[in-house]
Amino acid sequence: MAQSNITDLDPIIHAPVRLAILSVLISVEEADFKYLKQMTEASDGNLSTHLNKLETGGMIIIKKKFVGKKPQTLCMISDKGRQAFKSYLEQMEKFIAGQKQA
Repeated sequence: MAQSNITDLDPIIHAPVRLAILSVLISVEEADFKYLKQMTEASDGNLSTHLNKLETGGMIIIKKKFVGKKPQTLCMISDKGRQAFKSYLEQMEKFIAGQKQA
């Protein structure tokens, strides 16, 4: 297994809140804003900022709709996000393996 450098990690994914968001979304079909907020323990504004960054990077798809008169934000991981997350984990495993050998 080739060694990986920590700087090889995708900066869009590597931020803790964004990594947490993708970790949740990889295991569910979709998640609403409230659930992601609960799972990541992020504030509304912080979560919104990170969701926007992931959406801009093509990692997630955001759908907004109304349930009755209340707005609902639904998020799902995109194919690009799924592949990027898998690649991120592989790179992290290589980095950790390299550190164990050092």
